Amino acid sequence: MAKVVQFTPTPEKFGFKPVRKRKRDQQEQRGQLNLFSGGKQVRLSQLSPFEEALLFDDRGDLAQAKELYLKAIQENDCLPDAYCNLGILESQEKNYPKAIDCFTKCLKEQPRHFEAHYNLANLYAEAGNFPLAKLHYQLSIEIEPEFPNSHFNLALTQAMHREIEEAIITLNRYRQMVDNQERHQTDNLIQSLLRARV
Repeated sequence: MAKVVQFTPTPEKFGFKPVRKRKRDQQEQRGQLNLFSGGKQVRLSQLSPFEEALLFDDRGDLAQAKELYLKAIQENDCLPDAYCNLGILESQEKNYPKAIDCFTKCLKEQPRHFEAHYNLANLYAEAGNFPLAKLHYQLSIEIEPEFPNSHFNLALTQAMHREIEEAIITLNRYRQMVDNQERHQTDNLIQSLLRARV
């Protein structure tokens, strides 16, 4: 007879990770300046559509934020980040196919976009597609290995997929990244998994 393992994840683990600031152009990240950046339109507000969308998103005006993310996409302004944040808004509205489309368009533009992989993993985990969730959590860990929530969520996904040994290893990695209170909760979860393994 199989034992049921009760998981009590803290709410902030499974949750979307929006892009909260404008990322530099990929060429600039590699140390190369963009010679054609001077040809942009001058805006009276001094904020790009993406930056305006962030402001409305932070204020909770999601309809206006969505409109401005779409405008940012049309104007090719922070394209991957705009797609990623739009995907979160679509997911919050339960438009899961549109959310997946936004996250994958983000990844088409920037295949190593951490937030898109992490958010897509959360979406797949919520939908019960644990193999795809696991893949995207692993990719997010490859990109940002020090983000603890990716490790925690990967461990839960592994446990749900009945990969108990792997889940314990992943939780031990997570345990090394968090404070004492989180460690204590993680130890309890590891003990539950060890009991379920028997």
